Amino acid sequence: MKNLLLTTLILLFTASGCSLKPTNKHDVYAERAQLPQEEAVHKQNSLEWWYFTGHLKDKATGETFGVEYVFFHFNVTGKKDWQMVNFALTDPQQKQFRYDYKVERLPQLLAPTLPLNLATDKKAQHWTLTGQEGRYHLQARMAAHPDQAINLTTAPAKPVLLHSGTGYEKYGPTATAGYYSYPRLTATGTMEIGGKTRQVEGELWYDRQWNCNSVTTKDLGWDWFSVQLDEPREEIMAYQLYNKATGQHIGGGSHYSAQAQNNHLNESDFQLETTDYWTSPHSKLRYPSKWRLRIPSQGYDLTITPVMPDQELTLKLFAGIKMHYWEGMCRVEGTHNGKRVTGNSYVEITNRNEAKKAKEAAETITAKE
Repeated sequence: MKNLLLTTLILLFTASGCSLKPTNKHDVYAERAQLPQEEAVHKQNSLEWWYFTGHLKDKATGETFGVEYVFFHFNVTGKKDWQMVNFALTDPQQKQFRYDYKVERLPQLLAPTLPLNLATDKKAQHWTLTGQEGRYHLQARMAAHPDQAINLTTAPAKPVLLHSGTGYEKYGPTATAGYYSYPRLTATGTMEIGGKTRQVEGELWYDRQWNCNSVTTKDLGWDWFSVQLDEPREEIMAYQLYNKATGQHIGGGSHYSAQAQNNHLNESDFQLETTDYWTSPHSKLRYPSKWRLRIPSQGYDLTITPVMPDQELTLKLFAGIKMHYWEGMCRVEGTHNGKRVTGNSYVEITNRNEAKKAKEAAETITAKE
């Protein structure tokens, strides 16, 4: 939710999830998500995103890298469209994490056309996302770090996953958001790290969500997990949405079997325990940094560990406001019905004690409209 995010909250307000309360009068609801049209922009949507995360391997050396690439579209008042693009690369070998982003008010409303053709410019760099239904082209070079870039194409290794079985996920009384994933996309192409171009291959996780304004209230925090297991080739999405003011927690997710069977996870179907923490030397915020995920009905007992602790992003927004969130490349190990398993994961953590800043950012955007 990857993003989101609810998370990036309005993203802006941090990758999905934090303070702003935009109108939802243009949001789109149905009994079931309709593909391929849900891939397209939802006109004047309160908050939606197209979200890629994953692990890539250098074909020549076997070294592994993490990538996050996401386009957000949101409309705060129903009048003006905004877009945010976020791009991050993790290099565990060198213990380096680099990222870049851009937030912009668009000159006109985005049109609901297919295939996707999303783009933005930052300085001399042109960032694009094109394609649909699992077949995408991702191209970007960081303006902040010009020696970091991707040029990737994807194809679906498994069918689309409609979360909750309908493609609409109900976050308790908070929101009903459109949500589907391609949880295993085969990715090939090039990655540039530190100015060195590498031929890479791997698997990405793609999240598509819309109607997410209600999850950006100032007291809500969001933790999101994606898991791709090596054997069996199964996938897990799990989230925890929590209200810091009331103490209320909402959890849920999906288990996607090797045979592409979709098993919805209620909050009572899994246990997610934080077993370690990390304090950022940059923001001084304290983040969960290791987790135990148990799904008794599916026989899973997993440990999720970041490949490196410092994968925090700081977004410098309007009027000197800074937003912080953590999103990073993780490894998975544990057992499935008593048998050892391994895999890859991406984790997103938002709105750690930053409600006031998110509220100020939201108010600034509204004022600019």
